[in-house]
Amino acid sequence: MKKPLIVLAGPTAVGKTSLSIRLAKKVSGEIVSADSMQVYRGMDIGSAKITQEEMEGVPHHLIDVLEPTEEFNVVLFQKLAKEALQGIYRRGKIPILTGGTGFYIQALLYDIDFTETGGDAAYRKQLEDIALLEGAAKLHEMLCAVDEASAREIHPNNVKRVIRALEYYHETGEPISAHNERERGKESAYLSALFVLNLPRPLLYERIEKRVDAMLSDGLVDEVRALKEKGMNRHMVSMQGLGYKEILSYLDGECSLEEAVYILKRDTRHFAKRQLTWFKREREVIWVNKEQFDYEEDRILEYLKDILLEKGILEGRKR
Repeated sequence: MKKPLIVLAGPTAVGKTSLSIRLAKKVSGEIVSADSMQVYRGMDIGSAKITQEEMEGVPHHLIDVLEPTEEFNVVLFQKLAKEALQGIYRRGKIPILTGGTGFYIQALLYDIDFTETGGDAAYRKQLEDIALLEGAAKLHEMLCAVDEASAREIHPNNVKRVIRALEYYHETGEPISAHNERERGKESAYLSALFVLNLPRPLLYERIEKRVDAMLSDGLVDEVRALKEKGMNRHMVSMQGLGYKEILSYLDGECSLEEAVYILKRDTRHFAKRQLTWFKREREVIWVNKEQFDYEEDRILEYLKDILLEKGILEGRKR
């Protein structure tokens, strides 16, 4: 029998943290973070990391598990998340996967196969050299020539994913987009419900603006400065996250603080829009539009609980 898994997803600043805590208490759950930045120690403000006080005693997993010098990717996420789920099931609890990184959620929910091909170190080095000498845009052009679908999906600046897609094509002769499409066709590996929390766009953007302002008041610039002084730089995966790369540009004298903040707010809005686009493509999404519940968490929680009962994820009515 499939084991239960609740997913509470949605764009940045939509209010997942508060709702996930209340849901965990209601269903005797533990939370597994599906966030690509909260895994890093010492990167608290820019990642909007939940505090111990905010956890209210609910166990959280995949938070503060890596140093900023380490690389985090979907393969490592899938491995660590599966390990966390095993422990949660042993304790007789229900896992609640919470976050906004759609690719990570998809990887766990559908148990996507990321089996690596043999690897061609010489070809990888050749691609890395192209990125270094001719720029990320050149590498992205190469991907567009062999795999237009992946090129549309992967941002030109995401050099690591572009290289991985080119490597896959080089070694198999098949576009990685075709491989990913097959994997997306899988059924969920769990008895699951995928909830996506949503807000009207103007309200979401207003919350993003306020969140960035709060980060600055809480000391985001000092946090990034401390990381820089410890040797962190923009080439590290950890420092490519929103809030870190923009402030690094300011600290490196490439722009004013005002310009950095403008870019951060703009790019966070764009990121939220991309997150929503991703979830709109996913199958079996249960949209939770907060305005339909008059923004009352109690009503939202009752709605979630009813669906979980209907699906047989909670004890009670079976589907």
